[in-house]
Amino acid sequence: MTSTADALQQRLSELESHLEQENPVLLNVVQSFRALDRVAYRMGLMESNQSFATQIPWWPLISILGTFSSGKSTFINYYLGQKVQRSGNQAVDDRFTVIVYSPEDVSRTLPGVALDSDPRFPFFRMSHAIEEVAGGEGSRIDTYLQLKTCNSERLRGKIIIDSPGFDADAQRTGVLRITDHIIDLSDLVLVFFDARHPEPGAMRDTLKHLVADTIKRPDAGKFLYILNQLDSAAGEDNPEDVVAAWLRAIGEAGLTAGRFYTIYCPEVAIHIPDEHRRRRFEKKRDEDLADIYRRMENVEVERAYRIIAALRKSVTDFARDTVPLLQEAMRRWRRRTLVTETLLLLMAVSAFMTWSLKSQHWQGLTYRADWLELVKSIPWGLGALEGLGVLVVILVHFGVRHLAALSLMPWLRKRLAQLNPPGHVIAAFEKNTRFWRPVILGRPFGWGRKTRVELDEVLQSCESYIQTLNERFTNPNRLKG
Repeated sequence: MTSTADALQQRLSELESHLEQENPVLLNVVQSFRALDRVAYRMGLMESNQSFATQIPWWPLISILGTFSSGKSTFINYYLGQKVQRSGNQAVDDRFTVIVYSPEDVSRTLPGVALDSDPRFPFFRMSHAIEEVAGGEGSRIDTYLQLKTCNSERLRGKIIIDSPGFDADAQRTGVLRITDHIIDLSDLVLVFFDARHPEPGAMRDTLKHLVADTIKRPDAGKFLYILNQLDSAAGEDNPEDVVAAWLRAIGEAGLTAGRFYTIYCPEVAIHIPDEHRRRRFEKKRDEDLADIYRRMENVEVERAYRIIAALRKSVTDFARDTVPLLQEAMRRWRRRTLVTETLLLLMAVSAFMTWSLKSQHWQGLTYRADWLELVKSIPWGLGALEGLGVLVVILVHFGVRHLAALSLMPWLRKRLAQLNPPGHVIAAFEKNTRFWRPVILGRPFGWGRKTRVELDEVLQSCESYIQTLNERFTNPNRLKG
């Protein structure tokens, strides 16, 4: 445990060193995460080799999703200014490709295990998650993921993830599991459709998983829907019909609002003979590309706000859900233990009284007196009986409290599924109900006025971080003038 705890601290130190150069504001945020960790450690809600800071990605993530041959790879190559991804009319890559910045001029391609085994990347131990939904597939992580490096300034400080298409059934369960994972983590999701095949049949999988399943998400604003390769429709009598068919298909999937773009890559564009139509297409393309690029460049800012929001949510949920749930579990355990012991005591007294009355009625006082005299005549007789009685009471007490704790587990697991609070509540509950923990103590380990003050300080620091970001990116002081 010590070695893994040291590895965690080393990882956090490396993160701090990176942020000290890239984003000093977030450097202080790491310290606030450490303060929250210390509270969780004291209360038994987290192991020393774990941290709230490692449960969120610190790198800004941009995901490129969509159908096969919708121009995703061509778009990435054009944006980065380098041919990093293979492109073509057929499916050329059936794996998720994580593209990161490297100062080296030579681009490198590394297997999926490089991502699965490195906690600094958002796919750490993804093989375990794939194994859960597709048995036997977890060991084939290299068929799902690969890592590529690229020396492009546009990639510095962020990660781009290129996905396989959604048309094939092979490895479908694992692919969708990874897709859900990167959608949750991403700051920006570009959903590509092919203007050459805008009909619903070719778009069915994408419409279902990337439109219908995401429109009710609280972060739905991070999805951009892009009809790519629109230059292929320039030769149509009415190219607007292609866009209309696409919008209609998306609308039928439930999406009636949001940001929609129509683009094509200038480097591989089909020549449009009609000059007026060409200018109109190029003008719309350049406007939409500029807007998309602005959103892509802005992910670093959005990620900074998102990290602070994650810290604030962790602290809020910790104080609002985790601690009250642990306190309620302990109250139920204490009440159940005391009630059970009281009932057992009443039953024992009742049994003794019943036995005493029957003994007097059937055998008479002489027999009972003789029995007591016999006990007294045995060396240490009464003391032995008293010691035996105390031992029985102690064993019964610890047995009752243990059974009471076990009987609460179904209720506790149900509440955890409903609330999903941060921290390991079951581990903390087990710690608070161990044999050396007095039943009469009401509050959990590590919880008190000092702890509440520490959490309040972390919450107040979140407001300070937000204000610092606002001053850096918006300078609200100028609005006062």
